[in-house]
Amino acid sequence: MVSEMWSFIKSIFSSGPPLSELLSEDYIVVDVRTPGEFKSGHVQGSKNIPLNQIKSKISSLKKQKKRVILCCASGMRSGRATKTLRSEGLDAHNGGSWQTVASAVK
Repeated sequence: MVSEMWSFIKSIFSSGPPLSELLSEDYIVVDVRTPGEFKSGHVQGSKNIPLNQIKSKISSLKKQKKRVILCCASGMRSGRATKTLRSEGLDAHNGGSWQTVASAVK
């Protein structure tokens, strides 16, 4: 029963392949936190596009022709941004917290 529940919880938050695999190809990291949160710490080389602005940046993200790894404080906002970008045809993945992505970026 516990393992079934854990599998269900993982399926809700899972965004596909492991982060290490997603970071093995051409990608861009987009942090969807507020500018103030981003200033307090972020993934080196990441771009800050707050969640409330993500829709207006879709065309510029498409032009980059790269996989988009999204992050935020906990993975909630980046999950919403991932869904938005995927609905527009982008190869977007929720990386979770920015600290998780930062530790995986080489």
